Amino acid sequence: MNERIFRYRYWILLGSYALWMLVFDGNNLVYRYQVNAEIQDLESQHAYYEKAIEKARRERQDLFGNLRNLERFGREKYLMKRDDEDLFIIAEPEPEAK
Repeated sequence: MNERIFRYRYWILLGSYALWMLVFDGNNLVYRYQVNAEIQDLESQHAYYEKAIEKARRERQDLFGNLRNLERFGREKYLMKRDDEDLFIIAEPEPEAK
């Protein structure tokens, strides 16, 4: 019996080391899978925010590139008007809930 254990000591040592690294270590497979999933999520968020930033830059360029666009934006979004103008807001009725 002792001779058999002594004969396969390197395989036993290698197997126990592999078991330790895969299950019990701080960087085990479950932890590495969770970290990899978090990295994937953060990379997708990064791509989304990069697109949103680029869209905001284009809108800003369109808005501040021309005074007519700036005036139109103020009138539509913030209901601004000139001193000598009257502003009429027409609200569409909301559909009745059944």
